[in-house]
Amino acid sequence: MVSQLLDRIPVSDRSLWPWWALLIGAIGVYFFGLSSPYAPTNGDEMVYIHIARLTAASGHWLPLVSDLEQMRNTKPPLLFWQAMASGDWSGHGGLFSLRWPSVAYTLLTTTLLGWMALRISGQWRTAMLAAAIFLAFFSTYRYSRVYLTSAPETFWLALPLWYLLWQQSAAHASPRSAQMLQPRHGSWSGWSYLLAGLVMGIGLLYKSFALIAPAAATLGCALWLRQGAPRWNIFWRTGMGVGASTIVALGVFALWFALDPDPQAVWQEFVVGENAGKLQTGGYWQAAWNGDYPLWQQALAYPENAGLLLPVALGLCGYGLRAAWRGQWRAWAGKPQATLLIWLLVWLLVFSIPSQRSARYVIPAMPAFAIVLALYWERLARGWFLAVLLIAAVALALLARIGWVMQGMGLGSGLDTAITLCLAALGLAACLAGLLRAGWTRHSTLAATLSLYACFSAMTAPLAGEQAQYNPTIQARLQGLRVAVPNGFNAQYERFHFLLPGCTLVPYDAEHRDTATLRPDLPAAERLDYLLERFDAVIWIDKDEAQTQAQCHARCAVLAQRWHVKSRHRAGEVTLSNLWQPQEWLFAKELLLVSKP
Repeated sequence: MVSQLLDRIPVSDRSLWPWWALLIGAIGVYFFGLSSPYAPTNGDEMVYIHIARLTAASGHWLPLVSDLEQMRNTKPPLLFWQAMASGDWSGHGGLFSLRWPSVAYTLLTTTLLGWMALRISGQWRTAMLAAAIFLAFFSTYRYSRVYLTSAPETFWLALPLWYLLWQQSAAHASPRSAQMLQPRHGSWSGWSYLLAGLVMGIGLLYKSFALIAPAAATLGCALWLRQGAPRWNIFWRTGMGVGASTIVALGVFALWFALDPDPQAVWQEFVVGENAGKLQTGGYWQAAWNGDYPLWQQALAYPENAGLLLPVALGLCGYGLRAAWRGQWRAWAGKPQATLLIWLLVWLLVFSIPSQRSARYVIPAMPAFAIVLALYWERLARGWFLAVLLIAAVALALLARIGWVMQGMGLGSGLDTAITLCLAALGLAACLAGLLRAGWTRHSTLAATLSLYACFSAMTAPLAGEQAQYNPTIQARLQGLRVAVPNGFNAQYERFHFLLPGCTLVPYDAEHRDTATLRPDLPAAERLDYLLERFDAVIWIDKDEAQTQAQCHARCAVLAQRWHVKSRHRAGEVTLSNLWQPQEWLFAKELLLVSKP
């Protein structure tokens, strides 16, 4: 079987070992640093970890449980059930146990889009290029890798489209493959629509019932237009089939209401609060052009999701617009490329309608964007790729500098610094090769982008390793005690459950039922005294560590300390003059304090 598959690889594609190396490296990048609290993620990840942890502790799958007001039924239960099944709530499994299912979903999607690119192009090189492009997108790395993720709905909602693309590409396969894979009927059967509804329903149970709008519209348009010249009888038959799929998908989602003991809360918190709130109509058109979520910005959603590959994505959009102006899109009629284009356009149009718009909403269409980009990769001007390489070179140099400075601060070992510098050197070598040799420019952008991700993980590794944790003696001493912890954003205090398992954590600077009694109005020194009087221990972050220790010398003791990376900076704190001195603006000390007897 393997030999037959290899025999079908074109001679021009036989030397694929660099591509295998690139893909294996990309997969390694996705697992490297997966347990780090500094992995690029959505700021709300800890909110959903909080809900999953408390729901698991309740001993029931439903209702969902949360200590955060108005943040309980903010996502459907399948996202939390996944975490409850895979998570290690003892604190030993860390974030890795919660995040690896997202990587598994992403790799499944990558496999499917690579396979489809192979069937469309007939070239293994194009298939592997499409897979590498998808993994190099920052939206994939950020939102389809960690726990609060777009990977599950991207996988499930796309399955009907992969099946349709498989049908369309069967005619382009070899005669033997065409005989084996050609569908029996020109149109979908009732079973096809039923299965499509079931898998889309699973996707809805991960994110929102609202996703049925772009998912069903994409499927319906693609099925209708693949029949050739649009006819009303085909439109009617396709509409009935997709309508049935929609009903089935919404029926699967409705299981949440049927199983939850408090369906009224689900309706108010999720349907009304989380979804209907994004469809406010007051001043709609004025906000659409001048508001926080303008239409022109949403039009750039796909390039924005591409991250570092944004210049290349813009080049593809420009190439596509020129091709459309010249009428070249007619050559795609009835081909898989037409379905890919419909997939991209429908998702973009649907999520341009709500008053709240975000590039994240079109992430489930990024697999199609990766395939199209791979198909036209060689036709794009070299300048777009040179822009990526220049940006990547600057970013890699800065990461290498931060890693070097961290060693001077006593953060991490010499091996940690060596790994960071080696990865930075690898990325810079790819940038240099692409800048100097035109034949390497395009593919060097992927190597440089993935090296940048790996370099970032290596640079932050000393801040997330065992040496940066509170030791077992400290953890044992604080078991069952009440500890006040800082909380700069929604439920960010949840990360301390992985550092101090078994403690009762109380955040002291976020919206919480105890916030009113924790005196955020007090000066820092007085507030620290206030917290020490009321809790068994306090985790305190101060930019001036020496001053904090001096202030509490007589009345408190420092049990332990860790380095902390600042997530927010005051205006003027980071400037061009000190950008090369990250020790002045990037780090602070996190002190674990207790009152002296």
